[in-house]
Amino acid sequence: MRKSTTLAIAFMALAGAVGSAAYAENNDGGLRDGIMMRLDKAMKDSGGTITFDQFSSTMDTRLKKLVADNGGKLTVAQLADALEKARYERIAERIISRYDSRGDGTLTADDITSREKKLFALLDKNNDGKIEQNELPKTDRFGHDRQWGGNDDNMQ
Repeated sequence: MRKSTTLAIAFMALAGAVGSAAYAENNDGGLRDGIMMRLDKAMKDSGGTITFDQFSSTMDTRLKKLVADNGGKLTVAQLADALEKARYERIAERIISRYDSRGDGTLTADDITSREKKLFALLDKNNDGKIEQNELPKTDRFGHDRQWGGNDDNMQ
């Protein structure tokens, strides 16, 4: 087998493994959609076909950067650390965007209190300043029955 074919197969296997892990992590198709959008753009820019070099430059360069930053080799631990860091950064960004009332990218105690007041007001349906058991949602945001319910009959 030619060296370029072997490299292409190895790259595809690695990209597939990383993509599968990230897809499983997100379970929303975001990574796959991003890759497909980049490939579609590369195809349009090249008249409908792309070479391996064009394909390789179109793919996510973060993995290549990780390899380069780690002396040309990437261990399982290094990749896992990078994936975990990226995951927690996405979570942190979502939290900041939900709570940040000034839009400055920072989180303060006032931001947290403001968010809690809004949530409390949503749950306090009769506006009496207290949340009663019957005001709590019966299901979580995914439609599953809550496991906490105030009496032993509702506990699972």
